[in-house]
Amino acid sequence: MPGVLESMRAHWGGRMSDKLSVNYDIPDPELTELGRNQCAELAKNIKETLPKDLDVGLILCSAMRRTCETATLALGDWAAERGIPIQAHAGWQENSAKPCDTGSPVPVVQALFPNIDFTHVDPVYPDKTSPAAEKYKYVKANLLGRAQMVLEDLYHRPEKAIIVVSHSGFMRQAVTGDWFFNADYRIYDIAKNEDGGDGKVALKQWGLTKNGHGGMGRSWDEVVEIGIGLPEEELPPKAEAPLPPGVRPN
Repeated sequence: MPGVLESMRAHWGGRMSDKLSVNYDIPDPELTELGRNQCAELAKNIKETLPKDLDVGLILCSAMRRTCETATLALGDWAAERGIPIQAHAGWQENSAKPCDTGSPVPVVQALFPNIDFTHVDPVYPDKTSPAAEKYKYVKANLLGRAQMVLEDLYHRPEKAIIVVSHSGFMRQAVTGDWFFNADYRIYDIAKNEDGGDGKVALKQWGLTKNGHGGMGRSWDEVVEIGIGLPEEELPPKAEAPLPPGVRPN
């Protein structure tokens, strides 16, 4: 049924002096101290700013470590007070097959986050490269197909509003076209695209977050074409397709 999607971006990286460095070879990294502080700010914003009549019935998060940690730190107490379940979902994982964008086996992450329900995670997870993991491969057609798959899933769910904790690359390049700052969020109405006649699920962002540079006020209002910078063919596991010149990094 048509409903409301609130999407959030997780943060990771490594603090070195006063600069942020990112090591893409770290497998399924956890949040940094900076990321945890951003989650605390997000948690405060959610309690104070989220529309009170937004009837959230479910929180979905990518099964990767940093998104599970973001969901727990930013939303865990808020969700527990309202009896809102948090479920891990393989479909909302990040794009590439690099170590930093590939998840850990479910039992490993499940032990770290007992507050999250992992029973619905696709058994093929965290595989992204074998024939069995075809829909998770880092290929444009596969990623856009996965995006429609998770949106269709949301469209047919009974909850009136759902929060999704995902990743900037997947959310921007495959799902929304919108740019997300660390631990920022945007709110969308979700419905079938009748105008285009293709029957696909479409998103329309609320003015609350579109005009305010995201719910935290930190995101650029730069919209890109869905599919931009995604590879047409499968790349080596540690490779990532570059974004076109002039397009801000995810």
